[in-house]
Amino acid sequence: MLTCSELAMVMTNFDLKAAINIANQIVYIHAKRNLTDIERIVMEGAWERLDYDQIAAQNQYATSYISQDVAPKLWKLLSDALDEKVKKSNFKSALHRYWETHNQLESAGMAQPNQNRQKLVTLPSGQLYVDRPPIEQICCETLMQPGALIRIKAPQLMGKTRLMEYVMTQLQTQDYRTINLSFELADRRTHLTDLDRFLRWFCVNLSHELNLPNQLDEYWDEAGMGSKVSCTTYVEEYLLAQSEQPLVLCLDDVDLLFPHPEVYEDFFGLLRSWYEKARSRPIWQRLRLMISHATNVYIQLNINQSPFNVGLPVELPEFTLEQTQAFAALYELNSFTIPENQAQLTQLTQMIGGHPYLLEQALAHLKAHPETDLTAFLADAPTDAGIFSNHLREHWLVLQSHPEVAETLQAIVNATEPIALEPVKSHLLQGMGLITLVGNRVKPRCALYQQYFQAGLGGANDDAQID
Repeated sequence: MLTCSELAMVMTNFDLKAAINIANQIVYIHAKRNLTDIERIVMEGAWERLDYDQIAAQNQYATSYISQDVAPKLWKLLSDALDEKVKKSNFKSALHRYWETHNQLESAGMAQPNQNRQKLVTLPSGQLYVDRPPIEQICCETLMQPGALIRIKAPQLMGKTRLMEYVMTQLQTQDYRTINLSFELADRRTHLTDLDRFLRWFCVNLSHELNLPNQLDEYWDEAGMGSKVSCTTYVEEYLLAQSEQPLVLCLDDVDLLFPHPEVYEDFFGLLRSWYEKARSRPIWQRLRLMISHATNVYIQLNINQSPFNVGLPVELPEFTLEQTQAFAALYELNSFTIPENQAQLTQLTQMIGGHPYLLEQALAHLKAHPETDLTAFLADAPTDAGIFSNHLREHWLVLQSHPEVAETLQAIVNATEPIALEPVKSHLLQGMGLITLVGNRVKPRCALYQQYFQAGLGGANDDAQID
């Protein structure tokens, strides 16, 4: 059973955003589509306990369309998927039960008080991974579908790469072929300024990851067919034709292409065309795509040529209390895992939230320095004397090259409550993981960032005035 403090933490984490995310994943699995905009509107209104006529009036729809068409169909779909009667009055609790159930270990025998109920995994890369159910199961089940596409979005250092590695490891047990390619490996001056060079680099790396010899000379005809057709032919007639087993292609850090329209416009259109080919050509059903990016997609793309409005969207949340405890148990920090001593864990999470990277850094330090006084540790955390100083300075340097973004962040960290912000202005801050959304407003992701940049950005402005 959860303690009162644990239950409060669970309820805090389960907000409207989490409910819509879970509902969207459920709908995708059972209906092979995403929630529509109007279904999201109905959920948002029902969450706020609005009547159907209020929902309709606020969004300029006919009440009958909402109450007799959209809402009944949505509740029926969720009822079938969850195997229980779902309606406007209970959908929140139904989704919360699903969410809570999938945060338990699969083995009922592990669900005992004081025991770690989270799954800890050591990945082939040697990195540690804490399960965040039901995300892993949803990703695996989706990628087992012919021609599937998953889009993973989360700020930097939130665990996208580890999730992709974990999912690929699971699919490898099903004899799936897998490729993991990060665009961090591309030379910006060589590969990201010319489409033909980029696509050649892309295909060479796909061959290498599959331990296949480079056969570009046999398939490439830039002058005759063009680079995109040559690339498509190479993937279809050479890479996919090698085996009838599915090929899972994981593309990490795709937002690194966003500053390079000379490459991304055609490349992203190419990915979308491959996804569409799976609807009519069996060989392309073998290709399963999983792409990750850190920021919202504000680049200019034709809606019918974008891979960012199809497939299953997955957003990585921060760690829950149980997942944080799992990390602490891994480092044998009993003061964080024994229920009677939960105050220390609460103090730590109040400073850094459930941010996976920050938690890993903190717990590793506390493990290596058991004599550390937690109060002093937390006092130093948002300063250059703390263990996060390098991480914080890296963000500082980025902000110095984007003064308008730094000015925006200053307004956010100095506000006493979440503030409204134009989406395009916040995308860099979201990608850096410095802020989080609260409905249509934003706030600092955690106290660490708020306190550090309150002092730092204010000081920078003072210096600028003196100069």
